[in-house]
Amino acid sequence: MKGSGSKGRVTMCLVVTLCLVIAVFLVMVLLAFTVFRPHEPVSRVDTIKIADMNLGMDFFSMSVNVNVTLDVGVSVENRNKFGFKYNNSSAQLKYKGILIGEGLIPDGEISGGETKGMNLTLTIMADRLASSNGATKDITSGSMPLSTLVRMFGMVKVLGFIKFHVASTTSCDFTLNITNKTIEDNKCFSKAIFSA
Repeated sequence: MKGSGSKGRVTMCLVVTLCLVIAVFLVMVLLAFTVFRPHEPVSRVDTIKIADMNLGMDFFSMSVNVNVTLDVGVSVENRNKFGFKYNNSSAQLKYKGILIGEGLIPDGEISGGETKGMNLTLTIMADRLASSNGATKDITSGSMPLSTLVRMFGMVKVLGFIKFHVASTTSCDFTLNITNKTIEDNKCFSKAIFSA
């Protein structure tokens, strides 16, 4: 009879331990989706500056050539308590919806509660701009409507094992004033999408 009593206690201890482990796991998952629920990182285009600009005229094709390099200052605020790892991110420069410049954002990580600034360089691809309808007219008028699109893809790990994938985009519409080499009417919009 002594053996069956100690087996009963061992079984009872195992059941209680298993129940505690399951309860702790459920509490951690509950915390992950409530208290530690991930927030979307907020990306902003803070500055757009003209780093270099050259104008030329091609008399044979009767077209205007423009080479512009923009310095784009981007900041990303991680509003989570946990780090945000990002990769495969990029910035694009568009003229009337046509991609005319692109730059990669190096992979990295932003700690919880941190805001990280990044400087990106976008150069207009003159051949793509030259093939765009209306580009010569806009250049000769002295102003070009442009837009930037910054896309960041990454992941937030909550409690070290629950992963949330994040896609954050910021788009800015602005006018490049060719006459005085300035950026005007800069308006930006941001959005983020989460998936578990």
